[in-house]
Amino acid sequence: MYAILDIETTGGKYNEEGITEIAIYRFDGYQVVDQFSSLINPERPIQPFVVNLTGISSDMLRNAPKFYEVAKRIIEITEGAILVAHNAKFDNRILTTEFDRLGYQFEKETICTVELAKKLIPDQESYSLGKLVRSLGIPLSNRHRAQGDAKATVALFKMLLAKDTKKEIVSKMVRKDPKRQLEPKLLDLIETAPRLTGVYYMHNKSGEIIYIGKSKNIQKRLTQHFTSDNKKSKRIQLEVHSVTYELTGNELIALLKESAEIKTNKPKYNRALRKTFYNNQLVSFVDQDGYINLKIEKANTQNKPIITFTNYQQAKSSLFKITEKYALCQKLTGLYKTKSSCFLYTIKECYGACINEESKETYNARVKDFLDKNSYANQNMLIIDKGRDIDERSVIYIENGAYKGFGFYNLNFQITNPEVLKSIIIHSKNDRDSQHIIQSYIKKKKVLKIINLEKNTVN
Repeated sequence: MYAILDIETTGGKYNEEGITEIAIYRFDGYQVVDQFSSLINPERPIQPFVVNLTGISSDMLRNAPKFYEVAKRIIEITEGAILVAHNAKFDNRILTTEFDRLGYQFEKETICTVELAKKLIPDQESYSLGKLVRSLGIPLSNRHRAQGDAKATVALFKMLLAKDTKKEIVSKMVRKDPKRQLEPKLLDLIETAPRLTGVYYMHNKSGEIIYIGKSKNIQKRLTQHFTSDNKKSKRIQLEVHSVTYELTGNELIALLKESAEIKTNKPKYNRALRKTFYNNQLVSFVDQDGYINLKIEKANTQNKPIITFTNYQQAKSSLFKITEKYALCQKLTGLYKTKSSCFLYTIKECYGACINEESKETYNARVKDFLDKNSYANQNMLIIDKGRDIDERSVIYIENGAYKGFGFYNLNFQITNPEVLKSIIIHSKNDRDSQHIIQSYIKKKKVLKIINLEKNTVN
C-alpha cells in the first residue's frame, strides 16, 4: 500500500516551516482506495513569495484546522503504507517535524518520484512536477496546490510502476509491508484481487517474484491457482506470500507484458514460458517469373515473417484460408506441389498464375493486398485500444516494422506527436514473441483503431 501525498508550506527557515495544505491519496497499486485533503492553520506567517506561488494566504487559513486536529486522520490514512511524493525527502521531513512537535514518532519508508522518474524516464528536459507530467500527457490542475499536485503524482507513480519492468518498486513494498502476506487458505488475497484485466505477480516472503501470469479476470485466475491440486499449483500455494498486480485495460498489453516480464524476471514457476513459443512463420519472395510467392518455413532470424505460428498445422490451415480469401494460387503458396497447373486451376478457382496465364501485375496486387493487411514489416503505426480508466487509452507503437513498446495516455492528448510518444512509451524488446502476440491478436480480435503514421490514416 502507498500513501501518495503533497504538502504546501509557509516557507521560511529550515525546520521552522509550517504546513498550510496537505493532500494524501491511499493507493493500492492500481486504484485510490482512500483520500484526505485539508487546508492547515500553520500558526505562523506565510512568506510573500509562497503566497504568490500557491495563492494560499493567511486569511484563507484563519478558520482552518490546526495540525494536531488532523494528525489522527493522517496517521490512519498512512498506516502500513510507504510514503510516495515528488521530492519525498522534503515532504517526509516536513511531516516528521510536525509530528515531533506533538511528541509523536512518525517513521515511514519513502519513495521519491523524482528519483524514480530520472531512472525510468531518462533524458527529460525537466523533472519538476509541472513540466514532467505535461511532457507525459498527465493532466494537472491547480498547480502548487496540494490536491492538484498529489493527484498528478498518483498518475505519475502509476506510470512509473508500469515502466518498472524489473518490479523493484513492488518487491520493496512486499518486503516492507508484512500485512500484505497471505492467510494460510489464501482467501483474503482472492477477495481483494480485482476482477479486471491485467498482469499479476506472485511473491515469496522475501519479495522475490516466483510466478507471473495474465488474465482478463485476475480474481478468477487466482482462485484457479489456489484451488488447483496439480503439482506446480501446490508448490506455489505453499511458497506464495503476496500477490501484486498491474491493470492493463486490455488483453493485448497484458499478453505483451507477461511475455516480456517473464523473460526479464525469470520466475522459477514460469520455466515453460521463458522460451520463444512460435515454431513456424509465413514469408514471401519473388520467383523468377516475377510472381510474389508465400511460403511456410521453420522460424528463423534470417527472414522477416509476415505471420508467425505455434506449429506447422496451424500455419498450413491459416495459409489455406488466406489462399481462398485472396484467390491465390496453391502452387505459389506452396500448398500444391506441381510443375504445371495447381488443383484450384482445374476447378476454375485459380486464374492461372501457376502457368503464367494470369499477369504477374494482377496476381501480385492481390498478394500485396494481403500483405498490407497482415504484415507490419516496414510500417510505422499505432495500435489504439481501451485503457485502464474510462478517460484513458492504450497505445502500442510500431516503428519500421519493429515493436517499440506501449503506453497509456489521456483521451485529450495528441498521441501522434513524436515527443509525446517518446515520453509515454514503456520501451520493450522487439522479439519474435512480441510480433507473434501482436499479429495473432489483431488478426483474431478487434482493437479500437490503428493509426498509420506514414499515411496519417485510421483503419
